[in-house]
Amino acid sequence: MRRFEDRVTIITGASRGIGLAVARRLVAEGGRVVLTGRHADSLAEAVATLGEDRASAVAGRADDPAHRAEVLAHTLDRHGRLDHLVNNAGINPAWGPALEVEPSVIRKIIDVNVVAALEWTRDAVAAGLSGAIVSTASVAGTTASPHIAFYGVSKAALINLTAQLAHELAPRLRVNAVAPAVVRTRLAEALYVDREEEVAAAYPLRRLGEPDDVAGPVAFLLSDDAAWITGQTLRIDGGASIVPVG
Repeated sequence: MRRFEDRVTIITGASRGIGLAVARRLVAEGGRVVLTGRHADSLAEAVATLGEDRASAVAGRADDPAHRAEVLAHTLDRHGRLDHLVNNAGINPAWGPALEVEPSVIRKIIDVNVVAALEWTRDAVAAGLSGAIVSTASVAGTTASPHIAFYGVSKAALINLTAQLAHELAPRLRVNAVAPAVVRTRLAEALYVDREEEVAAAYPLRRLGEPDDVAGPVAFLLSDDAAWITGQTLRIDGGASIVPVG
């Protein structure tokens, strides 16, 4: 398939994991990508694997307005257009109950996981974004998540923000989200390291997710194959949501 021929996508948090897997998928389908992330060395490695004719990168923090402006200027200077945005950047510096999270940490989680997604969207729209937006939420945002409590709260907010933006930007743009369960990434390591079989047993498909398991659905939601889908959050959970309770 060449669904992204001549299309340009900004992907935040794309030096590894889900973001890089999305970039690989879009490039494989003819697209060009601009990657963002905090670490220049990791981004350079990602660009090298994707091909400098198809990928470029700008290092910086997702919640930094100057970084967003630099990325958008780079994208328009290099490509002259912007078709898609993937809000993938996210952090979880706090483990444990919500009542135990320090206010300063709460604010940082919300700033990166929610406010930055809104600001990337706002700035991309102002720069002429013409296609679709997909944000990476989490199944943690759909229920209580005791071990990653405020991460879950932030992803619940992102799911609602997806619906709000879809309503406000229709019919010009489509806005959707994906909500993965445990995917084998560095961010999620604390949820499965040293007990992967136990964690995987909770899923009917009997394995953890891989970044490519998320990249395919993200590509679908960005593509014209999803032309009549907006405001939705797609669960990608290995069947966990169909497991009976009790």
